Amino acid sequence: MLLVVADFVGMSEASACKIITEVTQAIASLRPRLVSMPSTPEQITQTQISFYRIASFPKIIGAIDCSHVDIESPGGENAEYYRCRKGWFSWNVQIICDSDRRILDIVARWPGSTHDQTIFNNSAVKRKFVSGQFGDAVLLGDSGYAATDYLMTPVLNPQTPQEMLYESHIRIRNPIECYEIWKRRFFTSSLDACKCRLI
Repeated sequence: MLLVVADFVGMSEASACKIITEVTQAIASLRPRLVSMPSTPEQITQTQISFYRIASFPKIIGAIDCSHVDIESPGGENAEYYRCRKGWFSWNVQIICDSDRRILDIVARWPGSTHDQTIFNNSAVKRKFVSGQFGDAVLLGDSGYAATDYLMTPVLNPQTPQEMLYESHIRIRNPIECYEIWKRRFFTSSLDACKCRLI
């Protein structure tokens, strides 16, 4: 892929690699300013109101999910840790987004074989929820996560009126479509495993 890009713009592969690395590092350096969970009571309330407007579902502060970013095999004795359940090599990246598809938190350091719940269990965001930093706010996740006081997951085969809120759950989780937008904008097919860490 890098060779194709280099040929397209008329430069060497080494020059293209250097430029891509520098731009990636510059973008990554913006993360502390642009990617953050709501922290004040006012920010938390505003985020909850935004989610409530979608489907009248209270207390939601973010939608959480993981997605695989394809990489080339890193090689070596640990390469198979990067093979995801779908059979290819990847990083498993966790994102929490708000109702407007803005990324609030991202964890991009786990190999593809890592389960979504494991990534969340080891995240700083989970520790903040456990410590009560977000008050009574909750995340909305899929069935890949365990339901807790601070993480709601869907009810499979809903029957009662309360379980029918599942439909609301589906509509509220739509903001996690930011993954697909992100993948289209920053095409990441077959990245080198080390370079992918910069993203």
